[in-house]
Amino acid sequence: MYYFLDDNISFPHPEAVKPSGILAIGGNLSIDRLLLAYHFGIFPWYNDNEPIIWWCPKPRYVIFPDKVNVPKSMNAYFNQKKYQVTYNRHFTDVVRFCQLTPRNGQDGTWINDDIVSSYSRLNEMGYAMSVEVWDGDELVGGLYGVNLGKVFFGESMFSLKSNASKFGFISLARRLAQEGYAVIDCQQPNPYLQSLGGEFIEGSDFQTILRKNRMEWLR
Repeated sequence: MYYFLDDNISFPHPEAVKPSGILAIGGNLSIDRLLLAYHFGIFPWYNDNEPIIWWCPKPRYVIFPDKVNVPKSMNAYFNQKKYQVTYNRHFTDVVRFCQLTPRNGQDGTWINDDIVSSYSRLNEMGYAMSVEVWDGDELVGGLYGVNLGKVFFGESMFSLKSNASKFGFISLARRLAQEGYAVIDCQQPNPYLQSLGGEFIEGSDFQTILRKNRMEWLR
């Protein structure tokens, strides 16, 4: 039996998560609810026109910034400075590109207008970050996620030219490593993230990382 949320801004304990990774259903995407969710490693992922589904998978798929893997195929891109990277210049545009870019094996997208609006507001408040990848004046790739304390929660990425999103992700990981970030939460595994050094850690270990590295006021 699943836990259904009401108007109160609360969640069941992450340890109550189902084997599927689903923790709760319902609620809304208010800023306060989203901030509370991410502080405990909970994130929304659902189809449009369906109730919001809140996930907290165990084990958790992550990349440690100081261990990011740079595939040999990417060395030339960095050596030749193939692309340029900026941060938080065009957050909403990046989310929109993630929403609209077709993906192999997927029919449609989970990123709806409510997601775009709520996460853009998080960005305005300093709780979400975008990475923009440029080829000259053309935006050719990027990614966005939630940025709390010393943890980055990756949400989605897009690529319009070869390896553009991978270039952006590696650039971000290097920057986060320099700034002392503990982990990049990848939420769900895929071959793309595996090639960059993705690994599973126990849910309890992930929660320990969150407790040690989230913002002071929620410790």
